[in-house]
Amino acid sequence: MMNMQKMMKEAQKLQKQMQASQEELANTTFTGKSAQDLVVVEFSGDKVLKNITIKEDVVDPEDIETLQDMVIDAVNSALTTIDKETENKMGKFAKNLPF
Repeated sequence: MMNMQKMMKEAQKLQKQMQASQEELANTTFTGKSAQDLVVVEFSGDKVLKNITIKEDVVDPEDIETLQDMVIDAVNSALTTIDKETENKMGKFAKNLPF
């Protein structure tokens, strides 16, 4: 069985690695796009919306619903990508816990 001091050192090491990974994720830009890239959104890894680009072709005052759907698709796409990348980067730490 691992001694307590060694276990604490391993936990501190993992904590530092986790913090570095969290910072890396927060500083990464994730992009989500609707069909045909008519709406493009950019999020930081901590899920803060940074930018929305809407192509003129999709702006139709008579059909706001389509634009709304495209924005939703782009946002959900970016958030799904963030969640997957977070799981990839952070999930490995759960496997390495010394207890």
